[in-house]
Amino acid sequence: MSENSRIAVLGGGSWATAIVKLLSENLVKENSINWFMRNTEAIDFIREHRRNPKYLSSVELNNKVIFLSNDINEVISRSDVLIWAIPSAFLKNALKEVTIDLKDKIIVSAIKGIVPGDNLIIAEYFNHAYNVPLDSAVVIAGPCHAEEVALERLSYITIASQDLLKAEYIANLMETRYVKTSISDDIYGTEYSAVLKNVFAVAAGICHGLSYGDNFLAVLISNAIQEIKRFVDTVHPITRDIKSSAYLGDLLVTAYSKFSRNRTFGLMIGNGYSVQAAQLEMNMVAEGYYAVNCIYQINSKYNIYMPITEAVYNILYQGKPPAFEIKLLTDKLR
Repeated sequence: MSENSRIAVLGGGSWATAIVKLLSENLVKENSINWFMRNTEAIDFIREHRRNPKYLSSVELNNKVIFLSNDINEVISRSDVLIWAIPSAFLKNALKEVTIDLKDKIIVSAIKGIVPGDNLIIAEYFNHAYNVPLDSAVVIAGPCHAEEVALERLSYITIASQDLLKAEYIANLMETRYVKTSISDDIYGTEYSAVLKNVFAVAAGICHGLSYGDNFLAVLISNAIQEIKRFVDTVHPITRDIKSSAYLGDLLVTAYSKFSRNRTFGLMIGNGYSVQAAQLEMNMVAEGYYAVNCIYQINSKYNIYMPITEAVYNILYQGKPPAFEIKLLTDKLR
């Protein structure tokens, strides 16, 4: 890792676009950001108009510093640092095309999800499947919505890695006049917390759709941060401050913000949409849908008390009526 390390962003959605915007504030050399996206029409549009046509289309991109390609191996071969912003449900399919050895790359997760089927956080998955050392893994944690980055509203990001030098390096790449960064060594806690907050944002949306008010939602989220603490302290017991922005802050913004796709997904379920209908109508992936199944499976080993997670799982995967399931949940919250 050096000042001349080559950076890749993999993914074509809102968060990938926001990350490219942030990086382009600090990386000013020609073609210093290698950007992989599958959609060739989007690539052509960006080259001509300097905007992503589907996501954060108000953001004007600096094409001089961006090399665009729909060839994932070309992008990886040109890069030392790989920032993954592909939804967790599609990560394995994207990686099937990779023929390049990844073990010497720095793997940065901007996914905030768990790999379905394997039930592994992103750092663990790359370690198990591609022999990437855990100290070469970095996690980008919130609270930070892509839409507010596009608007250049003041935001805060936590960069986590067991190698704090790598965390500091990525943090410096992403710090701008409107984004402040801090570093952490807690890749497990920040990643699992980012996964769980999506589940709880779905729960918040469901409750809002069922006409529960602000008083109840405050209690729901107070219980949710306790649920996060019980889970991360059991799965990876280290000293951490669960009240810091990477944990509590990320939960709050995802549960309450109008930009939260997971809250929107939950709202649709609470309003009577089926899971399939809600997924079809949304233009973006709600990670909480996949995450709750993974967390539920992981917790079958630990038996941690997680009533909110269980309620969301029962609604989304067991077909339980949302009104009935949330009514049962109300008796378990304090």
